Amino acid sequence: MSSKSPLLEHLYRFFESGLLVTYKDLRDYLATLEEAGLLFVIERPIVKETELMPLVRLQFRGLQESDRKGFLFKNVIDVTGKRYDAEVCVGVLSASLDVYSVGLECKPDISSINEKWARAIQSPVPPVEVQNGPVHEVVVEGSDLERDGLNRLPIPVELPGYSCQIRTTTAFITKDVETGVQNAGTYSGQIFGPRKILWEIHRGSDGFTHLRKAAERGMLLDAAIVIGGPPYVQYAAAAKLPYGLDEFAVAGGLAGTPIEVVRCKTVDLLVPAYSEIVIEGKVIPTEYEPQPPFGEYTGYMAVGVESQLCPVMEVTAITMRRRPIFQTIISQMPPSESSKMRQVAFGGVYTAFLRDKCNIRGVKRVVFHEASGSWQLCVIQLEKNHPLDSWSALYHAASYAADIGKLFIAVDTDIDPADPDSVIWALSFRMQPHRDIQIVKGKVSHLDPSATPPGGEKNESGFREVSAILIDATMKWPYPPTSLPKKEYMERALQIWREVGLPELKLKEPWYGYNLGAWTEEYELFARLITMGKHYEVGKQLEKRRTTMRSGFGGSIGMQG
Repeated sequence: MSSKSPLLEHLYRFFESGLLVTYKDLRDYLATLEEAGLLFVIERPIVKETELMPLVRLQFRGLQESDRKGFLFKNVIDVTGKRYDAEVCVGVLSASLDVYSVGLECKPDISSINEKWARAIQSPVPPVEVQNGPVHEVVVEGSDLERDGLNRLPIPVELPGYSCQIRTTTAFITKDVETGVQNAGTYSGQIFGPRKILWEIHRGSDGFTHLRKAAERGMLLDAAIVIGGPPYVQYAAAAKLPYGLDEFAVAGGLAGTPIEVVRCKTVDLLVPAYSEIVIEGKVIPTEYEPQPPFGEYTGYMAVGVESQLCPVMEVTAITMRRRPIFQTIISQMPPSESSKMRQVAFGGVYTAFLRDKCNIRGVKRVVFHEASGSWQLCVIQLEKNHPLDSWSALYHAASYAADIGKLFIAVDTDIDPADPDSVIWALSFRMQPHRDIQIVKGKVSHLDPSATPPGGEKNESGFREVSAILIDATMKWPYPPTSLPKKEYMERALQIWREVGLPELKLKEPWYGYNLGAWTEEYELFARLITMGKHYEVGKQLEKRRTTMRSGFGGSIGMQG
């Protein structure tokens, strides 16, 4: 097991004290990651089409999460040998919980992270507009844009051998033409020309709502793709926040200070002044094109997606810093950077929603499991104040977003919602399928290959209607104690373990026994006698209840009083 660097431990103590670093830009953040031992810096030339993403992918297939880090590539070339006056970083937002926690300036535990998300949503800090910013150090437009435009950017190929496109994967900014409130979402921008981007946007997403409103008014939709910048912006863009809540304001809540924004050069949008790159453009509501296959969070290639046409964005300008850092997010087969980022963000957002908006005060934690892409399997840990609290939490969670969640499971507070073994234990012994399972319809799927065969039918909006399972795996009545030694004996064993220098433990919940209600005073007495070495005393108590057993014809046994 790898040990954390002294600087990383210092950072966590610093964050625990309530103090913040507050990264002004991506460069500040990368410097902190490197000092904390959470960044692989690659100096050798790396081919962006064939080498870059496979190198990063190896850590997600071959390292434990605690050993995963971000990557910074200093010398990026393409398959023709062209060198870019830019760097590329991948995995720097959420390659691991340690990386995510340093970016969010928080202790590396889910409860602390959830609380920080809850505060940011409840008390957002609006951005502050400034006149100039580093993102405008270089402005590409006009003939320069027509000539090589997006080809200036070192965009890596995600899955060499299968990817049929290259794309951006960071914050995509649009604005509600009625309210003027901006939205930031991690929608993909698929690059197919020096000024041509296909916008991969789900029909139920906030960005598509903006596009529909613009279409109704016969307007083009202003758009901007933000690459790099303070990490809080990308974290907020990846979260499923309520419609109308400005992600830049939530990012300010996460940072504890306003995000500085600057007005774009060619569209009416505000973007972080310390972004590395911003791609400005206009989305044409009436022009759509088919998209070729790409890798997705399900762990499968998205094929047959041509039927879900993508709106076309015409790039009007690219602004950037000198020698910018192109930041991308590695997704596809879980675990990945995107699955970790969704897991943490969704957990915080759903916890705050159920507890604060739905008034289910007993909700402690909500966990999305990475093996499901952090999209399909959701576990809700709660203390029931009413027998039906678990069902209330399950139904509300299932209805929060139509495209999130296939399996929703409610568990008690002694179950670790992040540990599959603990959840399976609850499923095995705290629920009955005929009584504790409900199936709800009305969910939608974009990419789940189990929904329909390739080329299967969708409704007129482009959705596949699917369903979700709700499972109440909480105790419905008192249970016997867990079959583990009491806490005092396990704590003594833990002390001895450390004294004799045995390997460092990562204890799973539960790691000691506890009473769940179905335990009598007599049983407690028997157990105490046993630990005192007085098992004969227990035997004497049992002798007083001796009975005569009579075997009936055919081998059945009856009891005589």
